[in-house]
Amino acid sequence: MTNILLVDDDPSILKLASRYLERSGFTTTSCATLAEGKQAGHVDDYDIVLLDVDMPDGNGLDLIHSFRALPSEPEVIILTGNGVVDGVARAIREGAWSYIEKQNFIKEIDLNLTQALQFRGEKQKIKTIPVSLQRKNIIGTSDALQKCLDQVALAAPADAGVLITGETGTGKELFAQAVHSNSERAGGNFVVVDCAALPENLFESLLFGHIRGAFTGADSTRDGLIRAADGGTLFLDEVGELPMEIQKKFLRVVQERSYRRIGEDTEQQSNFRLVAATNRDLDQMTRDGTFRKDLLFRLRTFTIELPPLRERMEDIRQLSRAFVGQLCDRFSMDGKGISPDFFDCLAGYNWPGNVRELKQVIEQAFAGARSFPTLYGYHLPEQLRILHTQNGLSSQVPPEQNGEPFSVRTWPEYKKQCEQHYLNALIKTTAGDIKASCRLSTLSRARLYELLKKHQIRVS
Repeated sequence: MTNILLVDDDPSILKLASRYLERSGFTTTSCATLAEGKQAGHVDDYDIVLLDVDMPDGNGLDLIHSFRALPSEPEVIILTGNGVVDGVARAIREGAWSYIEKQNFIKEIDLNLTQALQFRGEKQKIKTIPVSLQRKNIIGTSDALQKCLDQVALAAPADAGVLITGETGTGKELFAQAVHSNSERAGGNFVVVDCAALPENLFESLLFGHIRGAFTGADSTRDGLIRAADGGTLFLDEVGELPMEIQKKFLRVVQERSYRRIGEDTEQQSNFRLVAATNRDLDQMTRDGTFRKDLLFRLRTFTIELPPLRERMEDIRQLSRAFVGQLCDRFSMDGKGISPDFFDCLAGYNWPGNVRELKQVIEQAFAGARSFPTLYGYHLPEQLRILHTQNGLSSQVPPEQNGEPFSVRTWPEYKKQCEQHYLNALIKTTAGDIKASCRLSTLSRARLYELLKKHQIRVS
């Protein structure tokens, strides 16, 4: 018997869906909140979860991963009355099976259920050997990070191109190394090409190599980095900085795995696996004509989108302890304790520089507390301590929209109010300048627009 969990706050939809599905031979359970749905999923096993988006205790899209991670590992189908393009994209990225508008429920649900259940059945029959993922220096247990590690596990054995995206400091090279270390090429070289650091006039020589006398100063024949990656992985860091002329030549290398050293007529072969990373919007660059669309297709057979640290704040304690432990080992010191106020200060900062910035802050605090057995908030940079203290002032508590004083309420309600208060203040401060708002908030343009739309805030 197939069990379906319905999570929707609309009684009429719950009644319609449960009647229709039960007449089709399914067993259904209805829940009116996300919390009830998650609780039900831990009590009984379900094959499918039909999940609404706008719920009284949160956004269903935020919990797709949580529902998929229930003990029975159900497939999730989003059921919404407010179908939007951004919602579809987000649902698919979070692993939803499909996205159905409520007005099309009767017309679309049968095919979606049939396909999802067939997929689920095949998935359960596949015998997989548990593999311990090599994740050296990738620290954290948050859902956002685990999703990325799941993508590494999927991409690593495929030997296809991988594009890793994310803000500066999120750990793109670490994930590239993880793809390499968990692949069949782990015994080969992991060759890093920093596209942002190489002078354009040396790019071709360093990538392809050259023969003696090919140009002034070419005193000997040298192999390039492409040759060094033969049998291993070639990692193009900051691939968005690759010059247009090199993109054209490199595309042929990616397609044919053959190239010519500068000054040479003979073709050279290199069997490498390509992994690339960028903090730039390559799709926009293709529209602007600054990045080749055909090369982008080759780069991203798999895409791993790394979250900024502000979206995985629950990992800060584990990251901090790991960095402190590394510093103690480096200086042959006994371990240091970390006081609660140290973590409180760290949690109150937005971390525009992400994990890299956190590591630098920990190193700075460690240097200032070399003779102390415990790290305190006092040892952190003044900027973080000031911000933490300011955030604790009662005047910083967002007022109620109806003018009433602050009162205890559900976390989703309070979070929504804080977001709305912050966004209104941000837009007022920047006079509606989206570029300036992105710079001040460190939000991406897409995320800012998403939040403005969510809270119905218009920018004139």
